[in-house]
Amino acid sequence: VIKVFSEDGTCRSMEVTAGAPARHVCEMLVQKTHALHDDSWSLVELHQHLGLERCLEDHESVVEVQATWPIGGDSRFVFRKNFAKYELFKSSPQSLFPEVMVSSCLDANKGMSHSELIQNFLNSGSCPEIQGFLHLKEVGRKVWKRFYFSLRRSGLYYSTKGTSKDPRHLQYFADLNESNVYFLTHGKKHYGTPTDFSFCIKPYKARSGTKGLKLFCSDPAAKWSCFAKKKKLLHQNPNFPLKNQFRAVRRARLSQQGRSISCFLPQRSMSDNTLVAMDFSGCTGRVIENPNEALTVALEEAYSWRKKTSHRYSLPTPGQGSLLSTTIHRTQPWFHGRISREDTQRLIIQQGLVDGVFLVRESQRNPKGYVLSLCHQQKVKHYLILPSEEEGQLYFTMDDGQTRFADLIQLVEFHQINRGILPCKLRHYCTCVAL
Repeated sequence: VIKVFSEDGTCRSMEVTAGAPARHVCEMLVQKTHALHDDSWSLVELHQHLGLERCLEDHESVVEVQATWPIGGDSRFVFRKNFAKYELFKSSPQSLFPEVMVSSCLDANKGMSHSELIQNFLNSGSCPEIQGFLHLKEVGRKVWKRFYFSLRRSGLYYSTKGTSKDPRHLQYFADLNESNVYFLTHGKKHYGTPTDFSFCIKPYKARSGTKGLKLFCSDPAAKWSCFAKKKKLLHQNPNFPLKNQFRAVRRARLSQQGRSISCFLPQRSMSDNTLVAMDFSGCTGRVIENPNEALTVALEEAYSWRKKTSHRYSLPTPGQGSLLSTTIHRTQPWFHGRISREDTQRLIIQQGLVDGVFLVRESQRNPKGYVLSLCHQQKVKHYLILPSEEEGQLYFTMDDGQTRFADLIQLVEFHQINRGILPCKLRHYCTCVAL
C-alpha cells in the first residue's frame, strides 16, 4: 500500500503490486480522479525536510523507491503534471544541448558537428561530453565555489585548473550510476544557493539527512540536471525513453481519432510545423502562403469572434451577459483564483519550464484585473488583463483595447491558436487534481 498526495494536500491510499512501475501508477490515478489522460502526468518523489524532489522515470518501481525512505520521515509521493517529462524528445534537441557545452570523448566522433553529436547520442546512447561551470557547495561549509565540470559516461569530474580538460587536472567527483538527481525546492532558504536553478546528486545509500548530498547551482541557460538524468537513463537502457515517446505518439493519435466529445477543449499540444493558415471562403480550401494575408485573416477571425459575443450571451435579462462573462472563467481548469506571484512561479516551475505553460489568476495589485502567467525560454512572464466597457458591452484586453475579448475563455482560446502580443502560444495549462 502506498500513499499519494496531490498539490492541495489531499491524499489517496492505493494498493499496488510489488513491481508496479511509476507509469502504471499514474494511469491508475488518472482513472480514479477522472482526469484527462495524457503523458504529462507524473509521480514525484518529495523529501520535504531536505527540500528535494524528482520525477520518477516511467519504469521505476514505486514500491522499491518507497523502501529506500527513512522510517517515520516526511517523504511522500506527489501526483502532478510535468510537461518537461518528454520535452527532450519532442522539441529540437539542439536547443536543449547548447553547442558550447557539448563535445565528444571518442576519437571516432571528433569530426562530428554539434547536431550530429546530439543525434548520435539520442539514437545509440553514446555519451557526448557535457562541460560548463557550476557552483558547488563545499561539504560542511556555507561557501559556494565555481568550478568547471565535465560530465562523462564514467562519471562527473571537475577541473583543478580553470577550464583545462587535461587528465592531470580532472578530479573525479561523483558516479551517477549510484545516485539520483534531485531538484532543490527551496534552495535559497535551506541551502543558501546563489541562483534559483539548483539541484543535487543524492547517492542511493544516503537515506536521511544532508550527509552525502552534493549540491550544485547553475545559470538559467545551463541544463545540467536534465543532462545528468537523461545520460544516466540512456546509459542504463538507451532505447527506453525513445520507446516511451513512440508509444505516447501512437496513443495520442489513437485518442484523437475517437475524441469527439472533448475536441473543443483546449488540451491539444501540436507542433507549430503542423499548423498552416487556410482560407475556406471558396468552394475548396487553400493554403495561405503569404504571411501578410495570413495575419489579415487572423485579425478578421478575432473580429468575428468579438461579433459573436451578442449571440453567445443573448440572455433575456439585461446585465446577465456581462455577469456571465465575469464569472464563466471560474469553471476552467487553468483558472487558479487569487494566488500570489510566488505561488504561481512555484507551480509553473514544478509542472515544467516548457514554452507555453500557463495559468490565469486574479491580480493582487489590481482588484478588477487578472494576470496571465506564461513560461517562455525557462522564464515566467506575467501579463495584466484588464476589463473595460464600451457602449454597455464588457470586454477584456491585454493591449489597451486593441484586441478585445468577450471573456477570459475567449482570450485563452484565441492565444492557443494565435500568439498575439505573447512571445509564444498557450500550449499547456497548469492544473491541480484533488485525490
